Amino acid sequence: MSHQNEEPLGEVIRQFLQIYGLEPRLDETRLINSWEKVVGKMITKHTMDLHVHKRTLFVRIDSDALRNELSYAKSLIVKNLNKEAGKEVIDEIVFR
Repeated sequence: MSHQNEEPLGEVIRQFLQIYGLEPRLDETRLINSWEKVVGKMITKHTMDLHVHKRTLFVRIDSDALRNELSYAKSLIVKNLNKEAGKEVIDEIVFR
């Protein structure tokens, strides 16, 4: 018995995500889920909200001092988050 329409499941899922335009949202979710790994537990405890809009990560921080300190490390955080996500997902971070 020959199965000519066989494809690896991972490839089928990847095609599905591309066809329905879901791949960018999945990339954004991966990036957000890597936040704690990139910035650590202490900063994550002070993080109130994370969301991506138009390749910008918006981060709400509950401490003015921490927000100020993080603003100095923006480019490094962007680089490390994109690395964890496996591709360039964001270009900028805005701390609120």
